[in-house]
Parts: sequence; structure tokens; C-alpha cells
Amino acid sequence: MKNGIKIIFASAVLMLALFGCQKMNKPPLGDYPQDSNPPDGPLKFYAAFDGSTTNSLMNAVDSIKANFPSDNPLASVAGVRGKGIQGASKKFIKYPSFNSWVGSSSSFSISVWFKKNGQTLNNAGGNGPEHIFSLRGSDGNYHWSNAVMFLFLEGNNTSCAIKCMVVSPSNAADPNSSATDKWFEWAGGEAISGLVNDQWRHMVLVYDANTSGMTLYIDGVANSNVKTWGGHGAIRLAGAKVGEFRVGRGPRNDGDGDGEGGWLQSSFKGQMDQFRLYSKALTAAEVQTLFTGKM
Repeated sequence: MKNGIKIIFASAVLMLALFGCQKMNKPPLGDYPQDSNPPDGPLKFYAAFDGSTTNSLMNAVDSIKANFPSDNPLASVAGVRGKGIQGASKKFIKYPSFNSWVGSSSSFSISVWFKKNGQTLNNAGGNGPEHIFSLRGSDGNYHWSNAVMFLFLEGNNTSCAIKCMVVSPSNAADPNSSATDKWFEWAGGEAISGLVNDQWRHMVLVYDANTSGMTLYIDGVANSNVKTWGGHGAIRLAGAKVGEFRVGRGPRNDGDGDGEGGWLQSSFKGQMDQFRLYSKALTAAEVQTLFTGKM
């Protein structure tokens, strides 16, 4: 009898061990889903504008660090994917920061979807640029534009210029050192036709510190005119000089001297979606993924 009990007990232990092993089985390490943007990854700021609540701040939250805007007066509309925002004269979204993007981006990429119908206009209704975003200076002494960086469209559906200005201190370790600026622009004979045709368009600007060059992508296709900042290399934006992080307006206010018709005051009056800032130079394949996925 004792031997029988021992056999039953041993069998039970073996069965528990077998079932226990089955429950503990794990897939190989490589089978685990990988985070497309790991902690402190290259995607530093991402506003999908997908919120559908009555809280306008929640509708424009940055998904990377739950960074809520301090002000969002823009209406929510149908976007290229989910919801987007409707720009308006003299209105814009203001953020406390773009996370660590400003200080960490020796190379960088800017990705945005937009929809704009016809001629770009200033805030007084005349022909002028419309700013996608800007880094407004904390004082008026750092640069004549009172900006650290801005990006805008200017023109009509026959010929629309894209212009991005970057201000860089001469000494990366000292934001108070003298600043130089560079205009990366596709204008004149290089302006884009069919860009503001009331359809969603995808734009990516990629600056590569290794080549000191900026490549423009429209709807996943690289523009052949690559703009270079000869030998400049890494771009170190002076984060300490940024007073406001703006989506949808230039770096100046109406009271800054140029009035509503000033080109540095102008806001974006079309629609915008999927605003992303990377601290790396995206590859052509990565840009294509953003375009095809409407990301």
C-alpha cells in the first residue's frame, strides 16, 4: 500500500511539472513585439490631433511624453488619418516644449500632413506665407526674426515655395554666442506645382549632419534639389532661446511691429495632421512608410 501511495504521489508530481513547464513556455526573444520608438528613441514629438473630446488640449496632446499644449484654439476636423486640425488666422497651438527634440537634434526630420486650397495668405488676407510651425525666441536679441526655427509654405497651386530657416549658435556649448542662420528653400524655379490643391499632401524635411544636406520629400518622393549648408555638420538649436513652441503660426505676434500683414506673424489656414519631429535623418524607406501608412 505504501508503495502504491508513493507511485501515485510521484505521478502527480510529474504531471504538475509537465503542466507547469507548458505554462512557462515563452517565445524566443526575437518573437516579442518590438516598440517602434523605444524610450528616448528618435521620435521626440508626435501630435496626431486625434482627440474627439470637448477638451481641446487633450485633442492635441503629444503622444511621446503626454505633453499637453498650453493653448489650442483650433477646431478638430477630419484628418488624413482620424482627426486633424483646422488652422485659422492669428490662431495656433502652443506647447510648453517639443520635448528633447530641440537639444538633441544634430540631424533631424520634420514630418507633417497638410491640406490647403490655393493661394497662401497672411493674416490680413493678402498674399503671404503660412507657417507650419515655429520656435519663437524668448527675447528679441538672439536673431532678427525673433525665431530659432520656422517652416512655411508660400504661393499658389501653380507654384508654391517651401522655406525652412534654422538658426544655429556659433558655439554649440554657448547659446549666447553669435548666431548664424541658414535658409533651406525650394522657391523660384524650384517651387512645387500642385502642392496646395485641396488634397492631403505629405511633406518631410530631412537634415543629415553627415552631409550637411536637407532633402525634401513630397508624398514619399525625394526632391532632386538637395539643399546643403556647406560643412556645417551638426545643428545644435539653442533651446534656452526658445520662448514658445508653436504649431500653425510664425514666430512673431501682431504687436511685434509688422502688423497683421507681417510675414513672420502669419498663421496656417489650411488643415494639418500627424505632426512628427525626429532627432535623426530618416531614410527614404522610412519616409515611404510614413506616406503609405498615412502616419
